[in-house]
Amino acid sequence: MLSKEDQRRFEQITRQLRESDPAFFARLDNRARARRGRWLMLLTIVLWASLPATTVLAGRLAGAVCAVLLVANAALMWRFRRRWL
Repeated sequence: MLSKEDQRRFEQITRQLRESDPAFFARLDNRARARRGRWLMLLTIVLWASLPATTVLAGRLAGAVCAVLLVANAALMWRFRRRWL
């Protein structure tokens, strides 16, 4: 943890850098967004892979509910793919 003084100084430096080089901060934002997108895609793949086990262990109704949620997740990720990737 930073002390309050260090935190204030860090925010001041960050603000100055953001104002002086906005392209740099835009590149950093795109990298963070891409990293989030990769984690979401990995999570979706793992959930799809676990669907058969969920169906066998928890029953058909639980498998059907999980499948519907995963289809909705895939549709949303496809719809907003530029935001995630």
